[in-house]
Amino acid sequence: MRPFFIGILNTVEDILRNLARQTAEGLGYEFVGIEYLTMGRDSLLRVYIDTDTGVTIDGCAEVSRQLSVVLDVEDPIPGNYTLEVSSPGLNRPLFSLEDYARFVQRRAKIRLRQMLDGRRNFKGRIEAVEADKVVLKDADGNIFHVPFCEIQKGHLLVD
Repeated sequence: MRPFFIGILNTVEDILRNLARQTAEGLGYEFVGIEYLTMGRDSLLRVYIDTDTGVTIDGCAEVSRQLSVVLDVEDPIPGNYTLEVSSPGLNRPLFSLEDYARFVQRRAKIRLRQMLDGRRNFKGRIEAVEADKVVLKDADGNIFHVPFCEIQKGHLLVD
C-alpha cells in the first residue's frame, strides 16, 4: 500500500527527499540533499548528510540502515535501486537558495538547464542571493544573475 502523502507531493524525488530528511534529522544529522538518478530499470539514490564536526563512516552507515528500512516500508522507488549515504565533502553540492546564501564568498560551479548569455556552465564566486537569483562573479569580473530555477546542478569548488 502506498503512503497517503504520495498524492500531496509532486514526484518520487519529492517523496525521497522528505523521507531522507525525516530519517537523517531524526538521527541528529543535518540533511543536505539528495540526488536521484534513474538508469533504465535501476535507480541510484544518493543522500548527503552533515554535522558541525563532520560525518563518519559509522554515521553514514547508521543513516543508510535506518533509511533502508523506511524505503522498504514506504516503497517509493519502482524497481531496483542503490542507496548511498555520504558526507557532502569539499566539493559540497548546493541544493537550495539557502545553500547558496550560506556559502556567499565561496567559489562554485553551476550548470544550467538552458543557456544564459550563450553558455550553460559557470564558475565563480557567489556574491549574493537576491530574491530567486544567485549572483556569481567569474574570474574576469563579470557578474551573472542566475535564476535559481534554471540551475540543474551546483557545487562548491575548493579554493
